[in-house]
Formats: sequence, structure tokens, C-alpha cells
Amino acid sequence: MARPVVIVLSRSRQFCACVVPVLERRFDVEVCRSLQGAGQLLGERSVAGLVADFFELAGNGQEEATFLEHFRACRPDAAVVIVTDRVCPAALQQSVDSGKVLHLRGVWDPDRLVEWLGRHCPEADVDEAPSVDMPTDLREDMAENSAVLHGITRRFETNTPELRRMLQDLEVAAQHDVTILLIGETGSGKTFLSSLIHEVSPRRDAPFLPVACGALPRELIESELFGHVKGAFTSAHADKDGKFVAAGRGTILLDEIDVLGLEQQVKLLRVIETGEFEPVGSNKTLKSQARLVVASNQDLQPLVEQGKFRPDLYYRLNMLKFEIPPLRRRKADITMLAHKLIRQLAERHQVKIDRVERGFYEALLQYPWPGNVRELENVIQRAVIYCREGVLTEEHLPTHVVMGMAGPGTDINGVTASGQKESTLNRQIALTEREIIEQALFRNNFSRTNTAKELGISRVTLYNKMKKYGMTRK
Repeated sequence: MARPVVIVLSRSRQFCACVVPVLERRFDVEVCRSLQGAGQLLGERSVAGLVADFFELAGNGQEEATFLEHFRACRPDAAVVIVTDRVCPAALQQSVDSGKVLHLRGVWDPDRLVEWLGRHCPEADVDEAPSVDMPTDLREDMAENSAVLHGITRRFETNTPELRRMLQDLEVAAQHDVTILLIGETGSGKTFLSSLIHEVSPRRDAPFLPVACGALPRELIESELFGHVKGAFTSAHADKDGKFVAAGRGTILLDEIDVLGLEQQVKLLRVIETGEFEPVGSNKTLKSQARLVVASNQDLQPLVEQGKFRPDLYYRLNMLKFEIPPLRRRKADITMLAHKLIRQLAERHQVKIDRVERGFYEALLQYPWPGNVRELENVIQRAVIYCREGVLTEEHLPTHVVMGMAGPGTDINGVTASGQKESTLNRQIALTEREIIEQALFRNNFSRTNTAKELGISRVTLYNKMKKYGMTRK
């Protein structure tokens, strides 16, 4: 049976790159760049649905409203989805209100769009693609009221009210040539969110260049950012363009900006305010056209008070500061994130998973996640790899996760995941025998021979211990 035909009407390459791959899972998709092209296609094919990108309108929306009325007259049973800015022109809004239309404003979710079309398109195959089953109430909890910031290749989704507001503000800030400051713990998603900011901005077709300042020797940071000329220092054997030149009109992420010295902070402030800089060893002034996103895993204000961070740069950056809450303060997101990671990692590792027991999710919700989303992904990967019965249970999780025993992980105020100030004692959490074996297996690519050799035990002893802890592959 032929799949239903859905027209995607959009002039935006970004919109099509985001929507078309999701729609193609269940529909035959026809992309049209103009109202005229979509109207012509109506006479050539039996169309079951329309997804119209009316986010950027040339006029007052009257042409789009006229097309929408024409489409509904030709295909009265077709499902219609339109995407607009938060403020929709009156003419278009009136046309939307007069028929069965899903109207998505501002931040929206492609998966919700596909699900709605699946229910409303004539002759649509309403069966979902095979998915991992989960308790119904948990599925319902994560199904409603999620907000999504979506780019060309990635998306950031949340059910946490604090993050919903932040995504809406970030979407607005991304459209303007302003420097954005992201504050969040290690593993909370600063680099991911920075790349997403770039993808939803007008600079999306230019490069995105991340710079991990903390990974660079302090004396090389300036050369990395501003470039250098031949002979500027001992190892400068040729001229080199820095990131501010290489990025062009793109976006530069400066991660761990707190490690910059005071002199480097002065030069950075000048770039932010005027765009001007000189390569190391040169008197020639260049001008950057790049947009800056800066990030840190600690609040900058205490560094200002300690004289380690310039007040003028701090107040310049603090104007558009966004704090990414740690995963332990995003309880509403843990089940959703875990569910999606299970599906992705099961597909990557070719492991069949039919169901996830409630205890698995409950253990994840109780653990404080000092390593945040990055740690969650690692834990899910480990669980998926060891699942051989098609059902994920809490037994597939590391012991310290099930017991809620978090290792060291400090938020921006110096408080550990358990809510206590860091101390040597809190960092000395012993690993269980099972965890030691797990880590050795990972290091040795699951070779029992090499793992046994590293642990100083026989292969038989290793197998018996793995069997004892439910770690054997069936």
C-alpha cells in the first residue's frame, strides 16, 4: 500500500533538513519552495497532508492565508500543520482558526508534528515504528508540555519549567549578534547547546568552532584565538590564522573562559566590543566578524571578587547569562532522556530491547548524577550492552547508581551532588568488586582473557564472578 503524500512548503534549508527526515519515516514527502509550486503539486498528486513553514513572511500573511484556503478547498480531508513566529499576522490567524489545523508557534517539536499527522492524515499508517515499551504513566508524564529547541542536526528537549523558559530566551538571543554566556556543570550540555544556538541563528551556514581553553597551555591561548605571524615565538615557523579569522561570520565557543589570564581577558573584551585584535607578533589590526558564545563550569562573580576575573568583562558577559541546571535539578527530564538514549544506543550496538522495567527508571530518578547528561549516557550505554533478555532492569545498572552513591561532582557554588560541601572523605567512595570488573572489561574491549590478566585472576574466576553479578552475555 502506497504511503500518504505530505507536502513540505518552506524556503528554509534548515527547516527542511529538520523536518523532512522525520516525516520520511512514515510519509512520501514532496518539498516545495513556493506557494505556486505547492499549488501546482495539488493538481498532480493525491495529497494527504501539508506542513507549511510560515515563520518568515514577506508581507502581512494574506497570500499564505489565501493559499491555505485554496488547499483546504482542494483537499478538505487533508491534515494541515503550519509553523509561525509567536506573533501570527491577523489574516493568517483567521484562516488558521477557521479549519482543522495544528498551529505551532516559536519553539516546536518535529516528533509532535509527525504524531499529529499520523493521526489525522487520510489513509495514514497509524502504527508507530517499533519502540521501547515503558510504563504508561511515565510515558504520559513525558509526552506533554515538552519544549524543543531544534537545529539542523540536533535538538534540545526539556520538560523542566526553568529550562523551558531558558530555551525560549535562547531562541530569541540566537537571532541577534550578541555574546552569550552559558554557566553549567561539567557534562550538563554547554557544548551541545552552543552548537544548537549556532544552528538556529542566521550564521548557521558558517563554521562553528569550539575552543577548550582549559586544554590549552596558557601561553598558546592567544595564538589559538588571534593567530600569530612567523617568528612571533620559537615554534612559530609560519603565519597562522587564529579562530577569530577561521570562523569568518560563524560562531566561536570559548569553553572554560575562567582559565584566561587578566591580560587575555582585556584582549577578549576588546574583540567583543569592537571586533578588533592583532595576531601575536603583528602590528596589523584585524576585525572579527564571528559571534561569541562563552562557557564556564563555575560562576564568574566569585572570581571577580578574588581579582581573578575583570569586572568590565564580567558585566559585559553577564548581560546575557544562561545557567544550565544540573541533571539532578531536572528530574522531569531524566525519564525522557533515558528513554531516547536507550533507543539510540540499542540501535547503535544492535541490541534488541523490548521493555524497560519501572525499577530501572526509578533508580535513575533517585541517583544525583554528578556527571550530568554525559554520565547518564555512559550509564545507559553500559546497561544496553549488558542487556541480553530484551528487558532492561535495575540489575543492568552499576551498583553505585542503584544505591544512589554519587562520586565527586561539584555545582557552580561548590556543593557536591549529595548536597554537602566537598571534602576528602566524600571523594573516597570505594568501587565494588562488580564495578571494578565492569571498568576492566570496558578498558579491555570485553576481552575476558585480557581483563583477567589485568585483574590478576584466572579466566575461570573472572567468568564465575561475572556470572555471580549477572554480567555474562547469553
